[in-house]
Amino acid sequence: MMRVGFIGTGEITAAMVRGLAGRGHQIMVSERNAQVAAQLAAEVDEVSIAANVDVVAGSDVVFVCLMADVARQILPDLPFRAEQAVISVMVDVSHDALQKLCAPATDIAMTIPLSAISTGGSMLPVYPASAALTALFGDSDHVFEVASEAALNAHFAGSALSAPLIALMQTGAHWLGNQTGDQKAAEDYVAGVFAGFLRQMATSGADFDVLLKGLATEDGLNASLKAHVQNAGAHDALLSGLEALKPRLGL
Repeated sequence: MMRVGFIGTGEITAAMVRGLAGRGHQIMVSERNAQVAAQLAAEVDEVSIAANVDVVAGSDVVFVCLMADVARQILPDLPFRAEQAVISVMVDVSHDALQKLCAPATDIAMTIPLSAISTGGSMLPVYPASAALTALFGDSDHVFEVASEAALNAHFAGSALSAPLIALMQTGAHWLGNQTGDQKAAEDYVAGVFAGFLRQMATSGADFDVLLKGLATEDGLNASLKAHVQNAGAHDALLSGLEALKPRLGL
């Protein structure tokens, strides 16, 4: 059992707390977002709500889940301890800055949880390695250390693929639903198609090239739509969008 605290109570905190539910940990969430905190306390038996200072004082592991400007304001006044593990899920706050903000704690790591962590099976890149993160999520999610802070920041950009790709799937599902008259079934179908491809990758070791070759029948529907989207500039727009994130991430 670990005493786990969360400073900042937004959607990512809620997802991590739900992922830890029922696993015997004592969980404290900050009262910063009272509505989300109250919902988690009502939903998860192990959750209690406390002021930021009490969350830090009463936790073995502290997750920092704040906007960068807020973190810089409140973290220096919190009673971090040398033996604590601190795990940041924040973009825009460097590891060097975290060491200063969370002193005297030195076991400080950075990771990138997404909402899928609530049900397990998500990817958790981390820098540097964190025994605490592995202990909490290693049996339910894929925790892996990256080589540098720059590599982690590149993964932050990679995680930003989520919203545009899901939005494209949603657009396609809406189109299908308009043809069939059943939007829910259309969304289930599109989601199921991609879930099948992801299972194929996980079980067979196939990569994206293998998947695309399997969909590359000349004059086939997949090949035709892929060419249309590419010729319309979608790939270039995606790459330029990723490049535009680099200055913010120090890449």
